[in-house]
Amino acid sequence: MKTIASCVQEIIVASPFLEEGLSRQIINFSALAKDLNEPISKMLRKPVKEGAIMMALRRYEQPLKLENSKNLKQAFNQLGDITVRSNLSDFTFQNSKTLIDSHAQILDKISSNHQIFYAFTRGMFESNIIISTSERDSILRAFKDETQIGLQEKLSAISIYLPKGNSKIVGLYYQIFKRLAWENITLYEVVSTTNEFTIVVEDYLVDKAFSAIKRLIE
Repeated sequence: MKTIASCVQEIIVASPFLEEGLSRQIINFSALAKDLNEPISKMLRKPVKEGAIMMALRRYEQPLKLENSKNLKQAFNQLGDITVRSNLSDFTFQNSKTLIDSHAQILDKISSNHQIFYAFTRGMFESNIIISTSERDSILRAFKDETQIGLQEKLSAISIYLPKGNSKIVGLYYQIFKRLAWENITLYEVVSTTNEFTIVVEDYLVDKAFSAIKRLIE
């Protein structure tokens, strides 16, 4: 059976901006209760009092504080270096039987050059390659017989080295994504390995994204 408290929780969980605002204590409970009155009344199919919604909002503060639990704090304290790579291009190709052969050509060419950024992601129907723009012509030659779906240039990557055991820490990725969303930063791509997390943004957003992540860590 739904209650006012469960409706409040459902609405807030679905809105990172509301949740962030409440956790920062920068949202007026009275104004928010008035704004939520109509949707909660519809969810419960009966009129509700704004005072009851305010009480539910105040009680919801406690779960928000759990985000700053010991494990999460330790994880952010143990984050490794943040590195930024610019001048990247993102190629998207349709998957084919020969795509892996084209991919092998590129790997063979760049394997000895550790200065080149390269990330390859294969989905069910298409594959993405993010690579230093200096290798743009090499990609076009190696994949000339493949079906190119898209190309985005003027990209930058921000990589964060994560502590061991990060996959068992609830909310680690969520906190990063929420902070970026709060700062109105659009992510072009996300690439991750076991202990490394990389976001790709357009060049004009890289300084803003870096600062947002730095503030989150601090």
